Amino acid sequence: MDTERLLARLAEQPESAAVLLDVDGTLAPIVPRPEDAVVPDATRAVLEQLVHRYALVACVSGRSGDDAAALVGVPGIVCVGEHGLELDPRAAEWAPRIAEFAESVDWPAERKRLTAAFHWRTAEDERAAVTELRRVADRAAAAGLRPRWGRKVLEVRPPIDADKGTAIRSLIDERGLRRALYAGDDTTDLDAFRGLDGLELAVRVAVVSEEAPNDLGTAADVVVGGPEALADLLRRLL
Repeated sequence: MDTERLLARLAEQPESAAVLLDVDGTLAPIVPRPEDAVVPDATRAVLEQLVHRYALVACVSGRSGDDAAALVGVPGIVCVGEHGLELDPRAAEWAPRIAEFAESVDWPAERKRLTAAFHWRTAEDERAAVTELRRVADRAAAAGLRPRWGRKVLEVRPPIDADKGTAIRSLIDERGLRRALYAGDDTTDLDAFRGLDGLELAVRVAVVSEEAPNDLGTAADVVVGGPEALADLLRRLL
């Protein structure tokens, strides 16, 4: 089914549809430091209109939910953080172990409540940084934690089966929705794509870049070339 028909089908029944979005690299362009990310005003204006039209507009982010909400800055958007872990009560039991592990690593960590992220986007020698962080990933696995790679970041997570896919499925099911679009740009967004399986209508959008995993575009129904192109696509849902 072509892009225009998919979007038209989603837009024809907004009262039974969800628009689900990643944040960094999807709504906000990737920047060297996560704290400097910005959602463009034009994108925010589209999101504000979507909130008033669709049954659910939500962001599922690697950031904490509060951080994602502050960055997006649109009232009415549901924000779930830490790649969906915030919806699973088991994750909190592992928080002390994650914190203890992050303290033991000689690499600056982006500390969150449930996970720790080790970025190398600003490293002078990226190859050396990856080599060092592979050792960190091996240590995390040996400690019973779950390492996961993303766009120039290693995330250390609790060893539980909760992810963006389980989060968006929970959001959709608790509202009884059968139609949804999800857009994302990284490995964790493949989980979100799978979370749409079995719906009456699912639109999977890959926001591609040189850093995006190859299988993201393969798994998508629609491919766009960056956050600005995604904003244009979302505008067509109004």
